[in-house]
Amino acid sequence: MKILNHSKVSIASVDYAALILRLVAGFLMFYGHGFPKLKMLFGGGEIQFVDFLGLGVMFTLILTIIAEVVCALFLVIGLFTRLSAIPLIIAMIYAAFVFHAQDDFVQAQEKPILFLVTYIAILLIGPGRYSLDNIVSFKRKR
Repeated sequence: MKILNHSKVSIASVDYAALILRLVAGFLMFYGHGFPKLKMLFGGGEIQFVDFLGLGVMFTLILTIIAEVVCALFLVIGLFTRLSAIPLIIAMIYAAFVFHAQDDFVQAQEKPILFLVTYIAILLIGPGRYSLDNIVSFKRKR
């Protein structure tokens, strides 16, 4: 079977893998983590967030929202992909190894580590063909 032939990886399969990783990891971060923080910021209630940078709760929350909303949505559309992966990597390192350091692995650390590895993979392989980054760079080359 051709699909089981591990000796050759087609460029198209890498492009599809990049697309799937970007869409899923970006959407899940936005919807599951960023959007609730947006509601916290604009919901009018008391903001309860960890000031892990020592720069104030509001500033830290805004930086986290930029990572989990803006960067996550940039991943989904494939714009500034590698650059957008960096704040998400930093946020997941903090979530897994600082914020949840004393928590149960399966309950709290596993998910940010999975996101972390996914964002590192996206950083390494780039946006792929099916992205706005590719469209913009293609137009620039002409």
